[in-house]
Amino acid sequence: MSLKLKCVGLSILFLGSCSVSRHTSQHAGYPFPINHQIIPNDIRAKQIADMKFGMFICWSFSTFSGQEWTPTADKDASYFKATRANTDQWCKVAKDAGMAYILFLTKHHDGFCLWDTKTTEKKVTNSPLGIDVLAKLKRSCDKYGLKLALYYSEGDWNWPGAKYDTYGGYNPEVKKAQLKELLTNYGDIQYIWFDHAQGDGGLSHEETAKFVDSLQPNCLAGFNHGDPAGRIRLGEMGHASALDDSSGAGYNKNNLHYKGYIAAEFTYPILPAHKGGAMWFYSLPKWDGLCLPAEKIYKDYLGAVKFKNIFSIDVGPDYKGNIRAIDAKTLRQVGVMIKGNKEP
Repeated sequence: MSLKLKCVGLSILFLGSCSVSRHTSQHAGYPFPINHQIIPNDIRAKQIADMKFGMFICWSFSTFSGQEWTPTADKDASYFKATRANTDQWCKVAKDAGMAYILFLTKHHDGFCLWDTKTTEKKVTNSPLGIDVLAKLKRSCDKYGLKLALYYSEGDWNWPGAKYDTYGGYNPEVKKAQLKELLTNYGDIQYIWFDHAQGDGGLSHEETAKFVDSLQPNCLAGFNHGDPAGRIRLGEMGHASALDDSSGAGYNKNNLHYKGYIAAEFTYPILPAHKGGAMWFYSLPKWDGLCLPAEKIYKDYLGAVKFKNIFSIDVGPDYKGNIRAIDAKTLRQVGVMIKGNKEP
C-alpha cells in the first residue's frame, strides 16, 4: 500500500459534476445522524483504545485485477464485478471474533468509490452491484453493535497530473468534497485512515486533519506516512507499542518529533507473504487456503490491549462479496481465545 513520494503542485479548478446514479442512497435513516458534541481528548483516547480489535475491509478494483495496485485509466465502474455485498456476514464474523469496529476502504488509488459520491462516475452505484456499499455496511454495523472507521487514499490516478504507480494527482477540492460526503452522510466515524502512498492530493496533512475536525470533531485523522498530523498514529505493517514508542508504527516509526497523537493503531493483512496476486485484497482463488494462524493474531491482540493500541486485521471479501471461509474460521478461533482469555 505504501511508497513515500514527493508531491508535485499543479493548479486546477474543481468542476463538481452532480452525477445521477441508477441507484440511490436516499433510504430511510439516510444521512445517518452524527454526534457533534466535542469529546475531550483524554476521554476520546480511552474510547478509541477500548475498541481494541477490528476488521479492515479492502474491496475494490484490485479484487478483480489480481494485483495490489490496479491501473484505472481504461476502466469504468463496470470493472467492479461483485454480485453481492454481504455486509451482514462481515459484521457477524467481526462480532464473533471479539471485534468492536470495521475499518472500510472507501477509495483506493484507482479512484473507484465504494459509496454513492457526486464527485465521479467511477463509483459502486454505477457498477453491476448498483448499491451504496458504505451505507449498507453502516446499517450492518448498527445491527451488530460495531463502530465504523474509514480508509481513504489521498491520491487518485484519475486526477489531473496523476501518473499510475508514481503520483496520485492534484485535486484538493474534490478531495474535500469526497471527505465531506463521507463525514456528513454516514454517521459517527471513529477515525479516518489516510493512505499517502500516492501523495496528498494537493491538500497537506495539516490542512486535511483540520478539515476532518471541522466536519466531525470526534473523528481522529491519521496518516500512514508522510508529514505527521492528526490525532491517531497509524502503523501499517506495524505492531503493538506504547504511544511514546514509535517502533511499532510501521512506516511512521521515524516520526519521533510529533507529539499530537492521542491514540495508536496498527494493521497488517491476514494473508501471509506469498508470490503472485495481492496481499491486502482478495485476488486469486489459488490462495483460498492461505491464512495467518489464529495464535499469531491473538498474540498481537494481546499486545494491542497491553499498550492501549487498536489492532486492525485486514481481510479481503471475494468476488461474491463474502469473507473467505478460512478467514472467517480463523477469526472465530481468535474470538474463542479472547472470550476464554487464553494464554498465547
